[in-house]
Amino acid sequence: MAEVDYYELLGVRRDASVGEIKSAYRALAKVMHPDAGGTAGTFRLLKSAYETLVDSRKRAEYDLGEPAPTTPEVPRPRARRRMYRDEPVFTPLGCDLPPSSLSWWHLTKHQPRIGYVRTPGHAPAAAALVGSALLVIPLLLPSLPTPVLATWLALLVGALAAIVALVRSYVTAARGHKAALAEFGERTVFGEADDEPVGERLTAELLVNYLARLPGARVFHGLSRPGSVFADVDHAVLCGHRLVLVESKLWLPGHYEIDEDGSIWRNEHPFRGGGTNLFAAVAAFQDHLPDVDVRGVLLLYPNRRGPLTADDTPGLGVSAMVPDQFVRDIGDWLSVDCATVDQRVLRAVRARVVREPDAATA
Repeated sequence: MAEVDYYELLGVRRDASVGEIKSAYRALAKVMHPDAGGTAGTFRLLKSAYETLVDSRKRAEYDLGEPAPTTPEVPRPRARRRMYRDEPVFTPLGCDLPPSSLSWWHLTKHQPRIGYVRTPGHAPAAAALVGSALLVIPLLLPSLPTPVLATWLALLVGALAAIVALVRSYVTAARGHKAALAEFGERTVFGEADDEPVGERLTAELLVNYLARLPGARVFHGLSRPGSVFADVDHAVLCGHRLVLVESKLWLPGHYEIDEDGSIWRNEHPFRGGGTNLFAAVAAFQDHLPDVDVRGVLLLYPNRRGPLTADDTPGLGVSAMVPDQFVRDIGDWLSVDCATVDQRVLRAVRARVVREPDAATA
């Protein structure tokens, strides 16, 4: 048996569930990975502990193989008992807003068919055709002076060149659309949401039931920010050239807000009960996709009974929201650019997905 206790290394109880072990591993791996300043040996030990405890057979063998302590253990002071520990496990509510109350919901039904690239549109093509037709008329008049005739011929050549360029752009758009359909098909959700943390499960359901209904919306679960190999972002939604990164949190009831310097406050006091990686993620994605508007949202759920509210004023591009706020405000923000899927941006975000479902369930 290894000298290091795997349970203590991961910071979990001996009766911890697989989901708790996974969450603990992901949190520690972010700071213990060699790329984040940790050592290769420590990270290998962490990975060995994780692989042992998530496998039921290996975990049973590990538990049976632990020798009895040879020296009496020093008794630890008993932790102060919290009254709510004996209460039933509290499960927060998800979002149940009626769709008719959303200002953007009509777009889910009446938006025209979307494409994977932006085409030039009909107006430029029609203008070029009409201009060419008008420029042909002077050629039918025999008495035009030579300089005037030369000018009209130059304009005609320019109009024809514009028509050729438009035709080429339409052909390119059609080919790009066909290639994107072959690559992505009709999928609107990429990656696999983690079902164990109740916050992530509720957020995944919220995204599918609401925001994914926008015609151009694409939902992602488990994204690594550029420069990282871990699932730093729980969820993301892309609509055209607007991207929102979402991190689910189960925090104590109260009122939360984010300062302009990125500090999190609860009930007008500095909040010490948790942090977020969204600030770094928003900055990294904004640098990675400079023509995309990137926002971050801390989606908050109460971890016990009591009201939880949030001031959605963004601090450094990150807002704190409750589910109803998120569906209303972010849905409205994304709906501004929901008619087209830019295949270049979609491909770039899709490449950051860390977890994918099995082929049978994809």
